[in-house]
Amino acid sequence: MNTPRTIRLSPDDNVVIAIDLVSQGANAAGLTARERILRGHKMAIEPIREGEPIRKFGQIIGFAKAHIAPGEWVHEHNVGLHDFERDYAFCAEARDDDLLPPELRATFQGYRRASGKTGTRNYIGILTSVNCSASVARFAAAEVERSGILLQYPNIDGIVAIVHGTGCGHAAYGEGFDILRRTQWGYASHPNFAGVIMVGLGCEVFQIGRMKQEYGLTETETFRTLTIQETGGTRRTVQAIVDAVKDMLPIAAKTQRETRPASELVLALQCGGSDGYSGLTANPALGVASDLLVRHGGTSILSETPEIYGAEHLLTRRAATREIGEKLVSRIRWWEAYTARNGGEMNNNPSPGNKAGGLTTILEKSLGASAKGGRSTLRAVYEYAEPVKEHGFVYMDTPGYDPVAATGQVAGGANLIAFTTGRGSAFGCKPAPSLKLATNSDIYRRMIDDMDINCGDILDGTSLEDKGEEIFQTLLRVASGEHTKSEQLGYGDLEFVPWQVGAVM
Repeated sequence: MNTPRTIRLSPDDNVVIAIDLVSQGANAAGLTARERILRGHKMAIEPIREGEPIRKFGQIIGFAKAHIAPGEWVHEHNVGLHDFERDYAFCAEARDDDLLPPELRATFQGYRRASGKTGTRNYIGILTSVNCSASVARFAAAEVERSGILLQYPNIDGIVAIVHGTGCGHAAYGEGFDILRRTQWGYASHPNFAGVIMVGLGCEVFQIGRMKQEYGLTETETFRTLTIQETGGTRRTVQAIVDAVKDMLPIAAKTQRETRPASELVLALQCGGSDGYSGLTANPALGVASDLLVRHGGTSILSETPEIYGAEHLLTRRAATREIGEKLVSRIRWWEAYTARNGGEMNNNPSPGNKAGGLTTILEKSLGASAKGGRSTLRAVYEYAEPVKEHGFVYMDTPGYDPVAATGQVAGGANLIAFTTGRGSAFGCKPAPSLKLATNSDIYRRMIDDMDINCGDILDGTSLEDKGEEIFQTLLRVASGEHTKSEQLGYGDLEFVPWQVGAVM
């Protein structure tokens, strides 16, 4: 009988991770397992006394609730969490990003826009200012699809109704309103849209006219606005939207893909349904791909602040300036206060699925999640849905909830998404294509229709560098028009979820 495989990630670790199922009594890591250790879960390899730190990745992931003997399962029942001092060491590991000379940088086939940005897709979007106009937008998009007119324009990827559940019942000023305004403007100006129609009800808090005034927007052939009340009701509004789309189609169809530098790619780094393998396979492999994109002049955005909590000190060390590092810490402090005033705590995350997959505390989850950001220098920290202007590796403050986080990243300008998952998240995010990376071979095989790349073979000997290169090359093909599995399935119409902060009244 073969010895179950385990892995010790750092010489400082007092646990190993089970690559294979470890049965009770089996010999693993040179020890006799005292309990059954599921794949992705942890086993103690030395005595850990009550109150002592438990280390994985060479970092503290929690503290022993009671004495843990070698060979014991290490999980929720015997691991607790409390605050402890972290050394932020601002800028200590910042370095040049080793950019390739322009003539050696990768290219892709994209849509060059008048704004100077490049799109990876060519959609027409029907945006809604408020939930009250959501159905009208969906009716209009369905009518265009039913008409068959899109068959005349094969280089247009489709009509997307971007609907949501907010836009009214909240203050017309302050943090929550500002977030919604930035999100809406980010989508309205996104390079993956060749044209946009924004539709409202008319009496909502989020007024389209106010947004146009604040951003200096004017109506054009490819940007139109209307409201149900001014247009004369549902049927007339649906027809007006359909007519506007038909007017935009020939204009949008004139834009053809052309060779563009990889520096025009803005990659959103996402993970969902994480497991004990996430920090070993897909996340660090995506980190390699992220570093490659940065070397080619592009931009990658790490996000999900509740899921870098406890690992933020690894990012502050890579900050280009102390100010950037301190801005990240200030967002961590905001989250601590935010969860406290809502009766929660940062360790409410991981989810039940994460824990079933082997993750025990938010610190453990964060240390694995932050690996998506590779090793490049942190060039900027943005608030939710702020326009991303810096090239290189950057951070955007978002919740950990995937649709909300990705919505903010796309609003910030991400024209491509790479999404790692161990439990099997089903996700898409129009107008940005989403590439799904499986952390283990089992979920890749079981959800083959949803998963684009298997990172589970890293456990069988494929190097992180080779897998990172595979991810990077796939991203270039997707940016050039190759459809991801989520696009083939039709995901992405319902995943627009702006972050709602503040009272709903």
